[in-house]
Amino acid sequence: MVMDTGRLCIKTAGRDAGKKCVVVEVVDKTKVLVDGETRRKNCNISHLEPLAEKLNIKEGASHADVEKEFKKLGLETRNTKPKKSTAQTTTTTAQKK
Repeated sequence: MVMDTGRLCIKTAGRDAGKKCVVVEVVDKTKVLVDGETRRKNCNISHLEPLAEKLNIKEGASHADVEKEFKKLGLETRNTKPKKSTAQTTTTTAQKK
């Protein structure tokens, strides 16, 4: 089965193994960008099990677009909380003494 944009897959290796994802973009003949229940990242196609289902997303779709299509299927996506910015303090040599 061909790995094309919108193809629903299951990760077979790594930390996200067993989770569903969708091909968002084809990087080259061995790597694709995936998103969904997994982290959004480049993935080797040998670590994916393609399913017969194909989602209606365009190439390079945002996480929000993927999330909409997953909800239509009744699937959840991985959501991360944005990191809180903290005030950074700098110490000078005079302050250390």
